[in-house]
Amino acid sequence: MSEREDTKVSRQVTAPGRAREYETIYILRPDVDADSADKLGARVAEVVGRESGRLTKVETWGRRRLAYDIAKHRRGVYVYLKYLGNGRVVSEVERNLRLSDGVLKYQTVLLRGDVETGDLAVADEDVKFERLELPPIEDERDESRERQLGLIEPERRPDRVAEVVSHDEEADSEAEPSSTFQYL
Repeated sequence: MSEREDTKVSRQVTAPGRAREYETIYILRPDVDADSADKLGARVAEVVGRESGRLTKVETWGRRRLAYDIAKHRRGVYVYLKYLGNGRVVSEVERNLRLSDGVLKYQTVLLRGDVETGDLAVADEDVKFERLELPPIEDERDESRERQLGLIEPERRPDRVAEVVSHDEEADSEAEPSSTFQYL
């Protein structure tokens, strides 16, 4: 294949009535309020519609723990989108997510390259952005750097310490260690 034919194939335009199917997952800050999340959801839906795309599924997965800290956050609110469109839809959705202060991270994946849009039926409740109703953020106890490195001994809970061994029992069994506490 010549170089000229290569560029034609890579820039191939989808036929009318056909589109590509994408999914985008974006992560919002854990302290995001419901109004900000609603505004962002409305903006994404408007962008998909404006760029002649079509939302097929919207799911809010709620607040979850991140695999690693992102911008000093350990948790994030996950939102899943599935939509039909072309490359312009993806670039515009990602541009809007990038410009939003509430978005920590996003990723878009191409699911299928050629989908018939005419026979695709989508229920209204599948594409409706749910109002975020999250419980308040629980205080996560941050471990100090010293504790993470093992320089400070971890705290012992009182329920984990066994009864104090009496001096009489120590004398009876010489095989036991001489400490007064026995840890489980």
